[in-house]
Amino acid sequence: MDSVTLKNYRCFRDEQTARLAPLTLLVGENSTGKTSFLAILRALWDVAFAGRVPDFREDPFDLGAFEDIVHNRGSVNKKSPTSFEAGFLRSQSHPDSNLASFCATFEEIDGAPVPVNRKFGNKEFGVEVIIEEGEQVVMFTTPQNQHRWQRSIEGSVNDNLIPLPIIPGVMWHVLLQQFHDDQPSNESQLTEGELEKIDALNHALFSEVVSTTRPLAVAPVRSRPRRTYDPIRLSQDPEGEYIPAYLANLYRGNSDEWQRLKASLEGFGRKSGLFDDISVMSFGKTSGAPFQIRIRKWGKLRKGVDRNLIDVGYGVSQALPMLTELLRPDSPQMFLLQQPEVHLHPSAQAALGSLFCDAAAQRKQLIVETHSDYIIDRVRMDVRDKTTALKPDDVSILYFERDDLDVKIHSIRLDEMGNVLDAPHSYGKFFMEETRRSLGL
Repeated sequence: MDSVTLKNYRCFRDEQTARLAPLTLLVGENSTGKTSFLAILRALWDVAFAGRVPDFREDPFDLGAFEDIVHNRGSVNKKSPTSFEAGFLRSQSHPDSNLASFCATFEEIDGAPVPVNRKFGNKEFGVEVIIEEGEQVVMFTTPQNQHRWQRSIEGSVNDNLIPLPIIPGVMWHVLLQQFHDDQPSNESQLTEGELEKIDALNHALFSEVVSTTRPLAVAPVRSRPRRTYDPIRLSQDPEGEYIPAYLANLYRGNSDEWQRLKASLEGFGRKSGLFDDISVMSFGKTSGAPFQIRIRKWGKLRKGVDRNLIDVGYGVSQALPMLTELLRPDSPQMFLLQQPEVHLHPSAQAALGSLFCDAAAQRKQLIVETHSDYIIDRVRMDVRDKTTALKPDDVSILYFERDDLDVKIHSIRLDEMGNVLDAPHSYGKFFMEETRRSLGL
């Protein structure tokens, strides 16, 4: 996703667009919509690419019912809107088409927000496809014609949606039916040239997406460490509860992958000062045997004591799930991270900034909600020093500024020297005032 547009969603009343990049940092005061912003990104992915009605109460984003999510204008004399909209632009998969767009309109059904209208298109191709979920109608528009099909879809809109990437296949099927069906049709005829435009649109918007996994949302507080772990089901969760079992299974069953991941984890551990060695102690040879996660910190002349994860600083256990997700070989393409700096020393926070730059430079997209100046400053310095392939345009800082009962999102860029560009006066004002006070100015 290259940008996101919101309207009447939570604290975002007026339509506004925020620029996304391989690495996007969300900053601003508490309760200014940063978590809501992360939640809508996952919801958009579900609606566009998975054909799934999003659950706005799914961990770690519990936004409540429709009335809690649609913008409330804060006045008894003004009714809340009956719908909200969200959409995105995408161009990374198709350099010649930077206007491939998607938008969904959500209305209330049984108290929950449900997409009742989805549309995607590309102005360069002159193509727009509209799906009216409630009426089960597909409309395809080109500069020459508008085609409308109404087809029976199994289940209700509450159960499933048509995954948009399959629309071109549906249209090919309709075209073949036109050539082979002897029954007269009162529907407008689809030409092969128009179908080629659908294929081009599909490639522009959905290529390299269908095969990727769902964005991984990481909660601000991860799972608590245990002295001894029993194997658990290996299903991802925002708190990283399954990560110790994932590490143990890798250690027991795939030595090469374990050594590679172990080296990556220890590399970050040393840079951040958190640990120097991580290992798994298994109390049996079977996959069902209990185990411990062990951590070691080295001294100047010799290795330190091998300690249980629960006996070292809490920051290690809080960082480990997030580090594993970022460094594992099969990690997802998009991460939604909430306050990754929790319980970490400033030096470790800065090291996280470098890790984020490195991950984003390797074709991952990280959206990071943070209150850490150490992370932001390290990102700026790494861009300036060219420590990775990350370029200034590959970083976006979104500043969430409160405006009465609404919030405005400012899209801030970096220059070649890592300086922020187009930042509003309020950005960094508090920190500048504190710095002046500390210097006695």
